[in-house]
Amino acid sequence: MTKVYPNASSFSGSGTISERPPKVLAAPESEAILTVWKKSLLFNCNGFTVFGSKGDLVFRVDNYMDGNKGEILLMDATGNPLLTIRRKKMSLGDSWLVYKGESTSTNPLLCVRKSMNILNNKCLAYVIPGENTSNRSNNVVYEIEGSYSQRSCSVYDDRRRLAAEIKKKEAVHGGVAYGNDIFRLVVQPGHIRTDFAMALVILLDQKGYQVGWEIPGGGGVMKEGEHPRNKLERYSKL
Repeated sequence: MTKVYPNASSFSGSGTISERPPKVLAAPESEAILTVWKKSLLFNCNGFTVFGSKGDLVFRVDNYMDGNKGEILLMDATGNPLLTIRRKKMSLGDSWLVYKGESTSTNPLLCVRKSMNILNNKCLAYVIPGENTSNRSNNVVYEIEGSYSQRSCSVYDDRRRLAAEIKKKEAVHGGVAYGNDIFRLVVQPGHIRTDFAMALVILLDQKGYQVGWEIPGGGGVMKEGEHPRNKLERYSKL
């Protein structure tokens, strides 16, 4: 397996750096192209490391899998907390709240909910303002569509403008074909904050958003991208 090695000059903090990230292409001024590496810079930890178009460290998520799985901290390059992402307790379906900084005592900025609408199976999740967590109608600010497991997702704002995309990272000519652990996050800064877009990536990486959707009343799990009618036909042949 080919290793990737991080840019040591971009990292400041404790821990052991053992690998280097892939090369990053320069981004046009109209959009921000980030390289997301599903690995913590700290030795023996899990998380994410995110680089900008010039190879500079932008975001970090360290060790969230070994700590409180219901709370994830998104940090900047120097370890300062930007957003706290916490699973909402006592909620129907899978819901997460996004708070500013490290405190969860204030009102959340956003609420992200897994879509349970089997008639709109393109939608993985939707985002509403944090102050409206109990009411979805007419409050959706972002919808996420596509397949995270295929690293092919689009985030649309309330006017159906493309706000962000998750894409597979193309292989460098003559180099390594990157797998799902290294991919691109393309952000349109005029339509969504870059840290908000990364928070959505973190949430999509949670198990509940990857596996599929249960059909109410039983009958198994519907595959990503599968129409409910196709699922019923698939199970009728078993």
